Amino acid sequence: MSNGRFILFACLVGVALVAASMFVTNEYYVFAAYFVLQYVVLATAWNILGGYVGYVNFGTTAFLAIGLYSAAALNKWLDLPIPALIPIAGVLCGAVGLVMGYLTIRLRGVYFTIATLALSVVVQTFITNWDYVGGSRGLYVMRPSEVPVFGSYVAYLFFLMTVLAVAAVVTARAIERSTFGFGLAAIRDDETAAAASGVPVLRLKLVAAAISGGLMGMAGAPLPFYLTYVEPTSSFSLAYTVNSVAMPLVGGTTSWIGPVIGAVLLGTMQQAMTVLISSSVNLLVVGLLLVIFVIAAPNGILGLIRSKGGKKPDPETNPLAAMLVTEKRSSQ
Repeated sequence: MSNGRFILFACLVGVALVAASMFVTNEYYVFAAYFVLQYVVLATAWNILGGYVGYVNFGTTAFLAIGLYSAAALNKWLDLPIPALIPIAGVLCGAVGLVMGYLTIRLRGVYFTIATLALSVVVQTFITNWDYVGGSRGLYVMRPSEVPVFGSYVAYLFFLMTVLAVAAVVTARAIERSTFGFGLAAIRDDETAAAASGVPVLRLKLVAAAISGGLMGMAGAPLPFYLTYVEPTSSFSLAYTVNSVAMPLVGGTTSWIGPVIGAVLLGTMQQAMTVLISSSVNLLVVGLLLVIFVIAAPNGILGLIRSKGGKKPDPETNPLAAMLVTEKRSSQ
């Protein structure tokens, strides 16, 4: 399928989702679907750097929170509409991703992962002490109860997140099938060989880091208007980091469809468990699934499907497995 046809198909799926939400009488289902779509964006964004390049990023909450708090701060200062806040958050987080990439992308394996985790700690410390957005006390965000056309403001935010999800998936697929994506795959398979072959390794990794960070920031921009109250503890929840890593790994990291499959399956499962059991078991179940897939199905659901067709899976295409293998080799 050509890129033009795929964009049309993705837009039609988005329109169908928005149209279906208009007929839902229980607003909780729209609320739950919003978070599933948010995880589609986060998982897809993570996979651009973690799956396509093979650099495991534990800094999801840093970019999500930067997008969230920048939108909340600009709304408080200038009262800008959300459609203006989303691209601003994307540009800001893209710049942070570029700077982070320039400072840390030369690191490999576990050292890069630790550096991204440190970024989250630094950002959380800054926001906790930023009085303008409430610091550790948190911040209430006022929103209108209704908007034209959509009626409910929740339906309007669901529409915006649907647009973001479609844009993220289209971007990831375009990258995967482009010369840029082939360069990223070469880096993932063997960075030293890619550099020796003339692939501009540093430049490609920096662009991937900027795109990944920008998409994560845009996913966070509508969140304060959805929750109406934000504070550092929930904004930097471990669930965002664990899910953004687990969803691509469960679905499969070598293709754009893998994070979508993982986000829909794990996101829907967690929303169901929250209602039927308790939200406290969500991370436990996701963690167990992550361990199972890393050990038993390192290429995720896509790898299982492809293995049924006779194609032997390569465990080292899984970024976590590849990182562990690299560390083991370097220690020998």
